[in-house]
Amino acid sequence: MKIVVTGGAGFIGSHVAESYARQGHEVVVVDNLARAALLKRKISEDQNWSYLSKIKGIQLLRKDVRDPKVMENAAKGADVILHAAAQTAVTTSLVDPATDFSSNAIGTFNTLEAARKADVKAVLYCSTNKVYGDNVNSVGVKEGKQRYTFEKNFEKGIPESFSIDHCEHTPYGCSKLTGDLYMQDFGRIYGLRTGVFRMSCIYGTRQFGVEDQGWLAWFAIATILKKPITLYGDGKQVRDVLFIDDLIALYDKFVKSKVKHGVWNIGGGPKFTLSLLELLDHLKGITGKQSPLSYSDWRASDQKVYVSDIRKAMDTFGWAPKIAPEEGIRRLVAWIQENKARLG
Repeated sequence: MKIVVTGGAGFIGSHVAESYARQGHEVVVVDNLARAALLKRKISEDQNWSYLSKIKGIQLLRKDVRDPKVMENAAKGADVILHAAAQTAVTTSLVDPATDFSSNAIGTFNTLEAARKADVKAVLYCSTNKVYGDNVNSVGVKEGKQRYTFEKNFEKGIPESFSIDHCEHTPYGCSKLTGDLYMQDFGRIYGLRTGVFRMSCIYGTRQFGVEDQGWLAWFAIATILKKPITLYGDGKQVRDVLFIDDLIALYDKFVKSKVKHGVWNIGGGPKFTLSLLELLDHLKGITGKQSPLSYSDWRASDQKVYVSDIRKAMDTFGWAPKIAPEEGIRRLVAWIQENKARLG
C-alpha cells in the first residue's frame, strides 16, 4: 500500500510512518515542522525527521497541509491517509487562535478534499477528547487522597454519544471538533472510509513532551533532568493512558477492516488510568528522582477526570490495550535516559 502520514514528524505520526514502512509499505510523510517553531524548540521534529530519514520506504516532504495542492499531490495513488498534522496545545490556541484554526480545521479539510478527489480507500483522523469540552466537568466526581474518580454512572468512562454542545471548548477544542465533524460527514456524504479516533493521553518513546502538551512524557523528562514541574490545580486530575504501540495496533485493525466509517473514543480505558500525583510517585519509584514541585491555578477547560469508554472499539475491532502504565512508563523512562543529551 501507499500510506500518507500528515504530521509524520510528530510523536504519533512518526510511529505510524515507521510501523508501515517496516511492514514493507510505501510511506509518504508530510510535515512542515511548524510545531518546533511555535514552541521555540526544534528538537522533537528535527530528531524524528532525522530518525525517519534512515528508514527504507519513507519519503519525507517538508510541506504544509494548509496548501491544498500539496495534499492533492501527496494523495495521488494513496490507499490510506493518517491525518495527524495539527496544532496540538490548548495553551497555544488561546494565544494564537488563527494559526490553530488554519492548521486544524483548514488542514483537515484540505486532507479530506484531496482524499475524495484521489479516491483514497481510508482516512484516519487523530481527534481528541477535547471535543467534549467543559461538559466533562458536569459529570460528578469523587475526591480521594491522590485522585478524582467519576461517579458510578460513568465508571466505564465517557462514551462517543456524550454531548459536544453548549460548553466551553477553547479554540483548540473547536478547531479539532471542526475536523472531527468534517471527517464524519465526508464519510457519510462521499462514501470515504473515515475513522475518527477521539484520543485521550497517548504516550511513549520519541515523545518530546512539554508543559502544555504531552504531560506524561514531560513529567518523565523533567524528573530525569531534575527540571521543576508545575501542577495546575491540585494534581488529582485523572486521565486514561495508552501506550503508542497499542494505538498503532488499533489503527492497523481499522485499515484492515471493512468498517466504512465511525467514531471511537480511544485511551487506556478504566483499567489504565493515572492521576498527576500518581505518575510522580511512579517516576520516583523507577528513577529515584523527584523534581522541584509547585502549584498554580487550574487552566482553562481542564477536566478533573477524563476516562475513555473504549468498549465500542473493543467490540468493533476485537482490540484491547495490552501495555499497562507501569510497563509503558518504564519503556518511556528507558528511552529518555538513553537520550538525555538530546533532551537537556
